Amino acid sequence: MTRYRVDLVAARTAEKQRVEKLLEDAQIKLSVVASDIFGVSGRAMLTALIAGERDPKRLAQLARARMRAKLSLLEEAFTGFFTDQHAFLLGKMLARVDTLDADLAELDAKLQALIAPLAGAVDRLDEIPGVGQTAAHLLIAEIGTDMTRFPTAGYLVSWAKFAPGVKESAGKRKSRGSTGHGNPTSLACSARPPSPPARPIPSWVNATGGSPAAAAPRKRSSRSAGPSWSSPGTCCPTQRPTSRTWAPASTTPASVLNAPSATTSASWRPSATRSPSNPPPDPAVTGQPAPR
Repeated sequence: MTRYRVDLVAARTAEKQRVEKLLEDAQIKLSVVASDIFGVSGRAMLTALIAGERDPKRLAQLARARMRAKLSLLEEAFTGFFTDQHAFLLGKMLARVDTLDADLAELDAKLQALIAPLAGAVDRLDEIPGVGQTAAHLLIAEIGTDMTRFPTAGYLVSWAKFAPGVKESAGKRKSRGSTGHGNPTSLACSARPPSPPARPIPSWVNATGGSPAAAAPRKRSSRSAGPSWSSPGTCCPTQRPTSRTWAPASTTPASVLNAPSATTSASWRPSATRSPSNPPPDPAVTGQPAPR
């Protein structure tokens, strides 16, 4: 019976959400002003909408108690496009909610009669923070009052699915679940697994005090000073490195160093095909005018 009550409560909640979605479709923003659209004031306004009332001012005057302080907001909330089709669907949804309320009332009366012999256990569980009469009924129905069937408290916690479980594969934690065979309840356990041990500090941190790039040896640039060939018959010199160290005994004039390669002829033309492996020539390096 307690499990069936949970199903009825879920069905009623879903039906109430359908009502709110229907009002949103009609541009009726009642849920923005009223915290509970199924209270006394809200049900009176919804009943008036079903009866054919469309005037926002008259609908706002149906507010009661503290809702009277929000008359202007209610008038603005009821300014929408509520049609007869919306009224028909709203009537069916409210009838469904009323039916579920009646079923829950009968079920609660039956549960009170069944739990009467265990009233003392219910009162003791009710003293726990966060556990009320309904939760106490659920705990007794699922676990019972005979704790001798569980050797230790850990067995009870695990059977009731309150013990956390960690799923790990190949050193990666996928998800956290619960272990046990009992029926899952709305009460949850948020225990965290122990944190992994700290990793050792790499040796390069102590040696350089910087990043791995600072400790790694510098690699020579992959670009060469010679020409790169993108296709047969076309030649395009690549850019020279920005910095170069020359031997002090070198007697080669600077003009020879900056001259094009001997493999190129006087009728040299830059390649029409530009790609990452075939960049345009640098006028500062080749001595040739930049192509237009």
